[in-house]
Amino acid sequence: MNQEKILETQEGLKRYCLEELGIDLFGVADIRFIRESFNLPAHLIRRYDFAICLGKEVLSSVLDDINGAPTALYFHHYRQLNAFLDRAALSLASRITVMGFLALPVAASQVIDWKNQKAHLSHKKIGELAGLGWLGRNNLLVNPKLGSRFRLVTILTNLPLSPGSPLPFSCGECRRCQAVCPAGAIKDQPFEFDHLACFEKLKEFRNRGLVGQYICGICVKACYGEKNRLEEKI
Repeated sequence: MNQEKILETQEGLKRYCLEELGIDLFGVADIRFIRESFNLPAHLIRRYDFAICLGKEVLSSVLDDINGAPTALYFHHYRQLNAFLDRAALSLASRITVMGFLALPVAASQVIDWKNQKAHLSHKKIGELAGLGWLGRNNLLVNPKLGSRFRLVTILTNLPLSPGSPLPFSCGECRRCQAVCPAGAIKDQPFEFDHLACFEKLKEFRNRGLVGQYICGICVKACYGEKNRLEEKI
């Protein structure tokens, strides 16, 4: 498949995701240099050179319910977004399969090691490689338009695609997430993020019966992008 055909095919898939599936973010990553880190069988991951990363916005109206702790409303929205993304990933994977290529959808939220916060793969790392955002101080992917207010899902494929390029760290002097983090886990540099402190706070929220899963949402609410700034002016 020549480059012109690759770009045409990729643009068609992007339109399908954005216009028909209701996806907000679409990016492509070259995963050949990171796939050995995936928590998947070797015979599976070696089939795939590329990954398509899809994102769906977290509604600001739901985040407004969060005030110092996650809520039942946010927890329900979080699960519904994951289910929405999983269905979208399945639809896209099926479309690619019909084209004669392999496609493996990887669940939006299927953690296999909660203490170390590890899943089958890192959606945010793939999103970063795809150019959907940079790794922020909050240890989340930050998109210029949406901030960290979105969820991600990944489809691995052997369909030839044109990958994006990572964006530079652009949090600048913004430290809104750091100011509100109840665990004090967010530091000045992304690599200093205290994963253990974060997890202990997530356990506390769950043990208090606030939510049925290890989630928070406080730093997600604090990290908004250009879209949310424009909405505030309306």
